[in-house]
Amino acid sequence: MSSFPQTTLSLPPHPTPTPTLVNALASSTTLTHLRQVHAQILRRFELDHSSNALLLQLVDSSCALSPSLDYALSVFTQIPRPNNRVSNKLLRQLSRGAEPEKTLLVYEKMRRDGLGVDRFSFPPLLKAVSRASALEQGMEIHGLASKLGLDSDPFVQTGLVGMYASCGRIMEARLVFDKMSHRDVVTWSIMVDGYFQSGLFDDVFRLFEEMKTSNVEPDEIILTRIVSACTHGRNLGYGKVIHKFITENNIVVDPHLQSALVTMYASFGSMDLAQELFDKMSHKNLVVSTAMVSAYSKLQRVEDARMIFNQMVEKDLVCWSAMISGYAESDQPQESLNLFNEMQVLGIKPDQITMLSVISACAHLGALDQAKWIHLYVDKSGFGGDLRVGNALIDMYAKCGSLERARLVFEEMPRKNVISWTSMISAFAMHGDAKNALRFFYQMKDEKIEPNGVTFVGVLYACSHAGLVKEGRKIFSSMINDYNIPPKHEHYGCMVDLYGRAKLLREALEVIETMPLAPNVVIWGSLMAACWVHGENELGEFAARRLLQLEPDHDGALVVLSNIYAKERRWEDVGEVRNLMKHKGISKERGCSRIELNNEVHEFFMADRNHKQADQIYKKLDEVVSELKLIGYAPNTRNVVVDLEEEEKKEVVLWHSEKLALCYGLMSDSKGLCIRIVKNLRICEDCHTFMKLVSKMYGREIVIRDRTRFHHYNNGVCSCKDYW
Repeated sequence: MSSFPQTTLSLPPHPTPTPTLVNALASSTTLTHLRQVHAQILRRFELDHSSNALLLQLVDSSCALSPSLDYALSVFTQIPRPNNRVSNKLLRQLSRGAEPEKTLLVYEKMRRDGLGVDRFSFPPLLKAVSRASALEQGMEIHGLASKLGLDSDPFVQTGLVGMYASCGRIMEARLVFDKMSHRDVVTWSIMVDGYFQSGLFDDVFRLFEEMKTSNVEPDEIILTRIVSACTHGRNLGYGKVIHKFITENNIVVDPHLQSALVTMYASFGSMDLAQELFDKMSHKNLVVSTAMVSAYSKLQRVEDARMIFNQMVEKDLVCWSAMISGYAESDQPQESLNLFNEMQVLGIKPDQITMLSVISACAHLGALDQAKWIHLYVDKSGFGGDLRVGNALIDMYAKCGSLERARLVFEEMPRKNVISWTSMISAFAMHGDAKNALRFFYQMKDEKIEPNGVTFVGVLYACSHAGLVKEGRKIFSSMINDYNIPPKHEHYGCMVDLYGRAKLLREALEVIETMPLAPNVVIWGSLMAACWVHGENELGEFAARRLLQLEPDHDGALVVLSNIYAKERRWEDVGEVRNLMKHKGISKERGCSRIELNNEVHEFFMADRNHKQADQIYKKLDEVVSELKLIGYAPNTRNVVVDLEEEEKKEVVLWHSEKLALCYGLMSDSKGLCIRIVKNLRICEDCHTFMKLVSKMYGREIVIRDRTRFHHYNNGVCSCKDYW
């Protein structure tokens, strides 16, 4: 402890040292000095009127010196009758402090000691009540103000409006507000904020219109709140009106208002306006920059989002999460995981929202080794008990090809909800295990878990991919009649797919013609795909044309239409479709396959030679093809409808991306482990046969996730039983 200077503590031994003590109090610069003077006061004086003045000054000085007001409060409680000036000062300081409820302790002492409160006492008291949400005490203070005739004082009324609004009693706040004879900009601002905090955004707008007819000019604080209300209330139209009002009235746009305008436009996806305002900001704070990153990410404009993200000097968890989510939802899962790793290096701890995005990215990537690492991280970081995280892990493992691990997560969850059961049912469905999908569905009902619409999508999907037409019809009927769930496009789409895969194309068309909803692109696409697989060219052309009416630039429909014409050797129509695609800049989605080896994901495209080991991969492919031909393999070129020579068609088939990924897996992994591949398109017949034969000849388990489902190849057999 530092010693008090001799000049300050040079106190005479007689009981009349008041001038010296006063000087000591006035010259004290630390709380330690004040405590030493306090000790001298207690030693030399009785607690009576002679010491009161010194103690009051001590309270006054301690309020000025220390952010913690505990010492000032303890001294105050020793004073028999403190005067109003010091009492009100302590009330003001306490009402602004970290523990506003202590303001009410001073108030209770003042009432207990019979001390009067004046018009200056009420504003800090009501502020403290507001911050502590102490409605009962606030109503008592309101009663006292009325009794003293101070409830018509503008400062007291403003405090009452704020108190009731902060305590969630917005109607009482409005009653006081309406009775006020004089309402300044602060009072209007408090009332606007009250409606905003209560989520009554339409009332915010009405109050602002009322304010414009008064003689009070809105300031930047009110306008910032109004713009924020437009954002939260999803009212871009009124937001534009406010922006126009600001411009026409030459209102100075401070950083807070500027930030609110940028955030508003960004939240509605009006990025041109948001970017224009953002570029004008001299200081781009964390909140507004994060709003821009989030908005661009949601629009899947991740390059724009990343540009702003990289320019940010300060980044918080919300910003990192927004960028990670943007990559995860924009078909760039590896970038999402890379960014998460970068975040780890910087020591930024994720929250549940971040982890859900990371898990989603890993699910999309289909990389099982990374999925295992993420699961370990989840458990180590204490997120494992979160229900949403558990459900996401089920989905992640299912999409990474490990149905066993998905099921283990499900079994170990301490609590399960309808999403947990639905995730597991959908996992079985995408892996072609209709038997377990149905078993879990009926077990779920036995355990009194009510299925929802998404659950039925999963079960119908399972029936569709297993050819269980009768069971699918029964479940679809049960959804409507037993659970009163009206079918949506997804359910009708499953039924069209169910009939289409089973070659019941007329029944599929009947579903489309009788459904109460207008068929969408997905439904026409299901019928079109089924017709293409089963060679029903006339109906397939009809479905493709109906799809193109809804989405004229749909690449899949144009390609199928071109292929149908090519099969029928209608080369003029083929040329017309291809010229249209060329004119519009539409191209068929390029086949892409990914394989994970040694914690690294390798990507291959059709006829790809960009890989650093491309020569060895194609050499391995030639070797595999030669060996397969010995057991009867011949490239299937039936679905290659481009006008090529037969040998060229064989090359096209053999260079499909999943074959290249497979050969890289065979040459890179000598341990005989399962080879896992993720493809963006539906696997073709030739590749399907190729994988079955390789699994038998090389004794390898191969798992391929294509656009619609998983194929598990083992000993020459596929889990789909050649029904896909």
